[in-house]
Amino acid sequence: MKKTLLVSALFVVAGAAQAQSATYAIDPTHTFVTFEASHFGTSTIRGRFDKKEGSVAFDKAAKTGKAEITIDTSSVSTGVGPLDGHLKSKDFFNAAEHPTAKFVGDKFSFNGDKVTTVAGTLTFLGKTQPVTLTATNFNCYQNPMLKREVCGGDFVTTIQRTQFGNNYGVPGIPDSIKLLIQVEAVKQ
Repeated sequence: MKKTLLVSALFVVAGAAQAQSATYAIDPTHTFVTFEASHFGTSTIRGRFDKKEGSVAFDKAAKTGKAEITIDTSSVSTGVGPLDGHLKSKDFFNAAEHPTAKFVGDKFSFNGDKVTTVAGTLTFLGKTQPVTLTATNFNCYQNPMLKREVCGGDFVTTIQRTQFGNNYGVPGIPDSIKLLIQVEAVKQ
C-alpha cells in the first residue's frame, strides 16, 4: 500500500511539474532577426531576415526551457538590392548551399520569472558554435486580442563570423557581427 501511495504521489508531483511547462509558437509578425556590422570602421550596416520560424518551451517554476529559431538566409534585406545579392552569395551567407541558419537554446537563466540569458548553439554555413543570447528586455502578458499569454523580449549577442568559416574581407570588414533577436511567442 505504501509503495502504491508513493508511486501515485510521484505521478502527481511529476504531473504538477509538467503542468508548469508551456509551449509557445513564435509569432513571425512580432519577431525580428537583425544584424549590425561595421563597414570599414566608418558606419554600421544593418539588415534583417524577413522569414523565420520557431518555438519556445519553458517552465518558469523549474527555470528550464528550449528555444528554436530557424532563419531563411535568402530572406536577408538591407534595403539595398545589390548589397542583399552580395550577402546571399558565397562571400557571406551562401544561401544557395546553406538556405537556413538555426539557433537552438537549451540553457535558460532567470531572475525571478524573467529570462535573462539563453545559451545554446548557432548553426550557420554548416558549422555549429556555442552562443549565449542576453535578454535586454523580457515579459509575459495576456494578449487582449488573442486571449492567450504571449511572452517575449529582446535578445542580443555578438558572434565572430570567422568561427563559422566566413572570412570574406577580413580584416577590412570586421569579424564581429552583432545579432539581435526581438521575439514574441504565443502560448499554445
